[in-house]
Amino acid sequence: MSDDINVVIKTTIRTMLPFIQLYGFYVMTGTEGAGGGFQGGVILAASFILYAITFGAEKGREKAPESWNTAFKSFGLYIYAGVGMLTIIYSLGFAEFLNYSATFLSLFVPHTVARGILIADVIEVGIGMTVAASFTSLFFDLVWKGDEDGRD
Repeated sequence: MSDDINVVIKTTIRTMLPFIQLYGFYVMTGTEGAGGGFQGGVILAASFILYAITFGAEKGREKAPESWNTAFKSFGLYIYAGVGMLTIIYSLGFAEFLNYSATFLSLFVPHTVARGILIADVIEVGIGMTVAASFTSLFFDLVWKGDEDGRD
């Protein structure tokens, strides 16, 4: 009986996981509606955690290794800081973090509001990447069974 339930759970999770992750990306870029980088990142992390709970921590760690988590945390932070630095450099608006009218995107996106939304979406993706990697890494740090040196 337990094996039948396990098959149902694993099949359901395999089916639902892409939709949960897609919804996480949708919420992550939700600057005009509900959501944002933190909320989307938590939903993405929850999908990885759900996979690890269903299939085991070892298989979950294979799908989301610590090196990837570290890379995503760093890259998300670099995106966030890089967009901030570029808006400061190109607009010289030190007091305004997102001076939408004079950014480096003026050459590519002609409308001021569209540039602002694009910059905000890039920032939200950076935040979401950092949050998703941090929560996933936190989960694996809590459930990983090993000795004090981190070995199995």
